Amino acid sequence: MGAGPVGSAARGLRRFFAGRGMRIVVAAVGRLKSGPERELAARYSERAAAIGRSIGLRTVDVVECEEARARRPEDRIEQEAARLAAAIPENAAIVALDARGEALSSTQLAGRLQTWRDRGTPAAVFLIGGADGLAGRLRERAELRLAFGAATWPHQLVRIMLLEQLYRAATILSGHPYHRS
Repeated sequence: MGAGPVGSAARGLRRFFAGRGMRIVVAAVGRLKSGPERELAARYSERAAAIGRSIGLRTVDVVECEEARARRPEDRIEQEAARLAAAIPENAAIVALDARGEALSSTQLAGRLQTWRDRGTPAAVFLIGGADGLAGRLRERAELRLAFGAATWPHQLVRIMLLEQLYRAATILSGHPYHRS
């Protein structure tokens, strides 16, 4: 099979991004238990990382933060916010998963990742709060507040949906046929 323009362009991108690129971090409150949810999350994370390396997305890391045990919801939110904040690298683009946020198409999300990568942002961090939500101070720091529709989703499912969208965004940026719009 011949290299053609797409093949040579992909090789050129791989050479350009070798050893460089933007790190993707998903920082989430709570641990996924062993089972199908953890396996699905791992599958999308691995796929996104594999295809992402060729387009300047260096890694996809999932950081699980311990759920707070405080009695009051406000205290739990603040304790979890401190744990999430510790996972944010310097100069990162911060994305807060928030039901009141912006609903982006997969192509729009890919465009945001591309913009951050192209401007040299070292990391894009996606924050997923616990059952009580995400602290207002983290939502305010976010460059993007992202919603997956108006419905309320369990935070464990949000993590899987986000990882699938990150994989889909990487496929869009690489020209892979996974995404059909």
